[in-house]
Amino acid sequence: MFTTIHRFFYGVAWLMAVIGGAVLGILILMMCISIIGREASDILHSEWVRSTMPGFAQSLLDAGVGPVFGDYEFLVAGLAFSIFCFIGWCQITGGHATVDVFTAGLSDRKRRWLQMVIDVVFAVALVLIAIQLYDGMNTQMRRRSTTFLLQYPLWYNYALALGPAILSAAIGVYMAGVRIAEAMLNRTLVTVHGADH
Repeated sequence: MFTTIHRFFYGVAWLMAVIGGAVLGILILMMCISIIGREASDILHSEWVRSTMPGFAQSLLDAGVGPVFGDYEFLVAGLAFSIFCFIGWCQITGGHATVDVFTAGLSDRKRRWLQMVIDVVFAVALVLIAIQLYDGMNTQMRRRSTTFLLQYPLWYNYALALGPAILSAAIGVYMAGVRIAEAMLNRTLVTVHGADH
């Protein structure tokens, strides 16, 4: 039973991380295109290009050479979404950065209890973040705030991040439960690899 439940949460966390990685890759590509477009636009607007090939420069500018319109707004929304997609994976695999200098000498039992406290606090934090995102989304819906350039409702950004935030909170609560069981039973139920630092 436990193996099936763990496999389910592990699969959800993995799928979220893959989706978050794809979105992050798209954002990186968009920013590269935007930076190249901005630099090309600056060159096409330069005095030298305007004086030597005005028709060519204007035709490229008319074709849309320049930065991606609203790139910053896409970046803000996409990064929040990606970050929440990655948190669940880090939590279930133990991929968060750790400092083992003070805990290396502890017994396995004491380390389990310490890990339990850390994961319970982290789960509470993830739940509070999801609740605050939901409240923020509702506030932005009531205010009818929009983004500066693209003029889409600002609550869309909150809604986009809320889905993976709720899933990450659920994974955090699950892992807190696992750590509580491990501390009580004094045995490891889920082996984590941790981050290599």
